Amino acid sequence: MKSVNKSVLLIALGHQIEGHIQQAVVHFQNMDEVTLCQPSPSGGWSIAQCLDHLNSYGRYYLPRLNQGLASRQHKPTTDRLESSWLGAFLVRLMDPKTGTKKFRAVKRHQPANDLPAHQIVAEFIEQQEQLLDVLKQVENANVDGIQIALSIASWLHLPIGNVLQFLVIHTERHIRQANRNLPSV
Repeated sequence: MKSVNKSVLLIALGHQIEGHIQQAVVHFQNMDEVTLCQPSPSGGWSIAQCLDHLNSYGRYYLPRLNQGLASRQHKPTTDRLESSWLGAFLVRLMDPKTGTKKFRAVKRHQPANDLPAHQIVAEFIEQQEQLLDVLKQVENANVDGIQIALSIASWLHLPIGNVLQFLVIHTERHIRQANRNLPSV
């Protein structure tokens, strides 16, 4: 089991999350519903569907992250985060820079076709802000041994650091996908 410097990782993840929030506020928040729900010209998901897909992951992982952290707030903090080989592999696989393979979303994470687009955008921004709060909790907690079950295979667990990395890189992947649907100026 490998470990990474907690502060360095959390700062990098925090910057990425803040960028995702900024993207949503600047590009998606005030966009009209028709544009948000317009299917991709390539046949892929609309902007709202990309964000709804991400929201489904947030609905699963945010409560589990908070639950895992709840019992650790009063233990001495550590300066390292564990990383498993499987977690590192999944992060590399999902990273748009290193993993170019396309995946089909499992049924529970597939977005509907008819979505309340502005609610989806608002939920996305709220979840990203909650994820920033989770990072602050992780910074001040001893997270050694916290393992989170995967949403697509509950019998598989990853260290909390890998789950955070996966959530952020997965979001990056789908923000890029949503951005390809932005109207040309």
